[in-house]
Amino acid sequence: MKARVFVTLKSGVLDPQGKAISHALQGLGFDGVGEVRQGKVIDLELAESDATKARAAVRDMCEQLLANTVIEKYEIELKS
Repeated sequence: MKARVFVTLKSGVLDPQGKAISHALQGLGFDGVGEVRQGKVIDLELAESDATKARAAVRDMCEQLLANTVIEKYEIELKS
């Protein structure tokens, strides 16, 4: 089973990289872009075949290592 984790900053947390991207896009003439928030994508290949167990394992990974849950949120997508 494969898992994809999307990690982004929580609302209200300043995103200096997002601001830099927004400023650069405006400098390139993309004036229609509003707020920009950046994040990261983590792809995992899991030996687990049970979706419930796989999701629980990935959630534990996120809580312990992959995301700083004080300032970041995460979403898990599973593919068999």
